[in-house]
Amino acid sequence: MNRRCLIVGSAIQVSDVVKTYPLGADEVVAVDHLDLGIEEGEFVAVVGRSGSGKTTLLNLLAGIDRPTSGSVVAAGADLGSLSESGLAEWRGRNVGLVFQFFQLLPTLTVAENVMLPMDFAAKIPAVRRRDRARELLERVGIGDQADKLPSMLSGGQQQRAAIARALANDPPLLLADEPTGNLDSHTADAVLEVFAGLNAEGRTIVVVTHERDIRAIVKREITLVDGRVVADESVVAR
Repeated sequence: MNRRCLIVGSAIQVSDVVKTYPLGADEVVAVDHLDLGIEEGEFVAVVGRSGSGKTTLLNLLAGIDRPTSGSVVAAGADLGSLSESGLAEWRGRNVGLVFQFFQLLPTLTVAENVMLPMDFAAKIPAVRRRDRARELLERVGIGDQADKLPSMLSGGQQQRAAIARALANDPPLLLADEPTGNLDSHTADAVLEVFAGLNAEGRTIVVVTHERDIRAIVKREITLVDGRVVADESVVAR
């Protein structure tokens, strides 16, 4: 990665970002001149109705998508200065991603799924990868499922495996898109508690969610409407 793109500051800084998508002869504005700063160690929920720009924002923070205009700085890098291969390298080392539908590879065991990001990023020594995968699975409470295929696990267990995979390379930034959207309320609460524990250790977490009880564990809630921030509130711990 180009060292010139490294800068010191907050964990995330979004500056005057616009993201549009073509729609026939017109275009859809998904993110509209958005400014946002997130400090290291914050636990932030991004909420809003479907179509408000939540997932688009998360994809911009992860370097999965690029803004039409404006800049995104995350985990020490100006993402606009990176090539596609540079973005992939940066993402593998600095960002853990958790999705609603788990996205575990069905032909690999749970432990092998967790090892996969380590193999791609080569940040963790090869001799440590299997042990680290098992340690992470123990940490999220499913160490006894390590040698099973994902199809043998419940939805909650699969999401815990996905969280362990997101932590594989010890990223400073964890991004989650509706991580409890496919779970029952009891299982969702347990998964959110895993995120709370990770944040208590100092990891920066941004969660896009419809979860109504998210305010019980996050420190800040940002509400989007039509791609703009309409509310940005600190959450008082209960």
